Amino acid sequence: QVQLVESGGGLVQAGGSLRLSCAASGRTFSSPIMGWFRQTPGKERESVGVISRYGHTYYADFVKGRFTISRDNAKNTVYLQMSRLKPEDTAVYYCAADATNYSGGYLPRNPIEYDYWGQGTQVTVSS
Repeated sequence: QVQLVESGGGLVQAGGSLRLSCAASGRTFSSPIMGWFRQTPGKERESVGVISRYGHTYYADFVKGRFTISRDNAKNTVYLQMSRLKPEDTAVYYCAADATNYSGGYLPRNPIEYDYWGQGTQVTVSS
């Protein structure tokens, strides 16, 4: 079993920045893909971005140029640096891990493809 714990959420004004962290513990696996998702009430959980073990990334169009995903494999931690935040970025943010070894550089974006989830951290952006 793998445990994921997010931290770093909070209240920030529009235009500000936050950095979320996601620490993994428990059973280790060789090639985890880590994803960040977000969800607001009444909406489906949506992909924000994904990072492979080797640092290849995918970003949703609505965060490109504003958010950056990085990871420290030695610490089993992935980060989401959020800049130029907008009120519409307000959501609960989740990190997730996918233990599947994909070929061809595939980066999964569908929540159902992920095996482990954190509990979520609230990000609120005020206007």
